[in-house]
Amino acid sequence: MPFRTLSLAALAALLLAACGNPLSLENYNRLKLGQSYDEVRAIIGEPARCDETLGVRSCEWGDAQHGVSVNFLGGKVILLSARNLR
Repeated sequence: MPFRTLSLAALAALLLAACGNPLSLENYNRLKLGQSYDEVRAIIGEPARCDETLGVRSCEWGDAQHGVSVNFLGGKVILLSARNLR
């Protein structure tokens, strides 16, 4: 791998690490009704789990004490909630 490509990869990794915990109140406030699943994932990362019932996809990030719940219908956010975010 050329040095320049390696340097860019290292810089990208440092920038991602500097972003800190994606499950923050600041990132939660960036979530909006109508966003797609991919848009939500880009903001708060991969969910811990998702379930689907009657066409509604319910995804959870974090754990029972601290996290985010998002419901999607037709691939778009219809309901958001958060627990103990900072």
